[in-house]
Amino acid sequence: MFAGQTARAVPPRMNIGNAAEAADESSNGVFGFLSNWRRTANFLGDMWGLRPELGKYGAVLAMQETSEVFGNVSGGSRRGADYNGLFQAALQVNTQRAFGWYGGTFNVSMEQIHGRSLSADNLQVLQTVSGIEADRSTRLWELWFDQKFLDQQKLDIKIGQQSLDQEYMVSSNALVFANTMFGWPMLPSADLPGGGPAYPLSALGVRGRYWLATPLYLIGGVYSGSPTRNLDGDPQQTNASGTSFPLNKGVMAIAELQYVYPALGAMVSPDEVEPLSHVYRLGGWYNSEPFADQYLDNTYTPLASPNSNGNALAHRGAFSLYAVMDQMLWRSHFDPNRTFNVFGRVMGTPQSSRVPVDFSMNFGFTFKDPLPYRTDDTFGIGMGYTHVSHALAKNDKAVAYYQGIYSPAQTGETYVEATYQFQYTGWLQIQPDFQYIFNPSGGVPNVNNPNRRVHDAAIFGLRTNIAL
Repeated sequence: MFAGQTARAVPPRMNIGNAAEAADESSNGVFGFLSNWRRTANFLGDMWGLRPELGKYGAVLAMQETSEVFGNVSGGSRRGADYNGLFQAALQVNTQRAFGWYGGTFNVSMEQIHGRSLSADNLQVLQTVSGIEADRSTRLWELWFDQKFLDQQKLDIKIGQQSLDQEYMVSSNALVFANTMFGWPMLPSADLPGGGPAYPLSALGVRGRYWLATPLYLIGGVYSGSPTRNLDGDPQQTNASGTSFPLNKGVMAIAELQYVYPALGAMVSPDEVEPLSHVYRLGGWYNSEPFADQYLDNTYTPLASPNSNGNALAHRGAFSLYAVMDQMLWRSHFDPNRTFNVFGRVMGTPQSSRVPVDFSMNFGFTFKDPLPYRTDDTFGIGMGYTHVSHALAKNDKAVAYYQGIYSPAQTGETYVEATYQFQYTGWLQIQPDFQYIFNPSGGVPNVNNPNRRVHDAAIFGLRTNIAL
């Protein structure tokens, strides 16, 4: 059966710009930040003068707390609810304002993860219900320097510790959802060493982004092949502080072509209707690390056979191709912020013998400003599907044949999600959420009843995002 890596998504994004523009409330005393609490973009305002003082040196401090409760009312291995939380902090420095160095940005960020994981405790699913689920820890996340070059800043190079889910493979419309798979996809989460350099992990590397021509961009990079030195056990435990910087673990290379419209510098005449925006991405990645065969050992004997030595046949490297679409379908003539959008993403690999998951996809709709006078709310409906590789399904059948135990061949897992993100104040979002997961983990035995498959799960949840 597929144990896999814990699937991870993109955590809610922090608004660096809002933190930079925090108003000065020092004249209102120690609790001055409460005087304008319904309209300010950050709960702590200017943080007693700290943010304006940092701003003099080109520095911005942003912090955010995401808290949520999810519970399954049916299905899974058992019923119940869990609390889960993530605190993020990031410090960015504009080098031109700090000491006159044009085009540079320094970034350092950290995470403090608390609570429990409903997916791990109750559900037995591949596509976990929350993108912030991770092992409890306090860790370094990203540490990088970005430098812009050429006229109109056509090229920028980023070097340092990076989380790939911040720039690659991701649909901007999908980020409103809670399920893990609307961020970092299921396929790299399951297949890459340590789940890949994505939240809550990252890896050393170099990334380049070049503006080819309006509206085309090319982004690509080379990174460490693994976010942790030791792949035995939980990678979040073997790199618990985020300060393991392996450079001897192969290479992770990725490239993505982006079509962005309207693009940078695009002009619209006063008598023209503003175009419906869209972003299309085509990309692929390759990792040079060894990948274990899902069915055969290194003597070409089925791993489930009593004659197997238990050492999986090793394959050199693995790759995958993907496509992502964000398309605005409608915009209100009366309120340009009121839009209806569709998104989709597909990713696959033909190398099903060496990976546990060979295909994943997501699709959905978002409706921004769905209700009158609710100008910052978003409603969304989406779904995801992942397919367990044929080699792993073949191994399931071999387990049943050789060991005589209940071992159904895994197939695919599907989920649907409906969510509403309610912008209560500038700094507080409240988000009720519902998910239903079909055929958890592609159909595996229930750990509490090994002779039956785990049942489909219905999950209700509530998330809050607080910009501090």
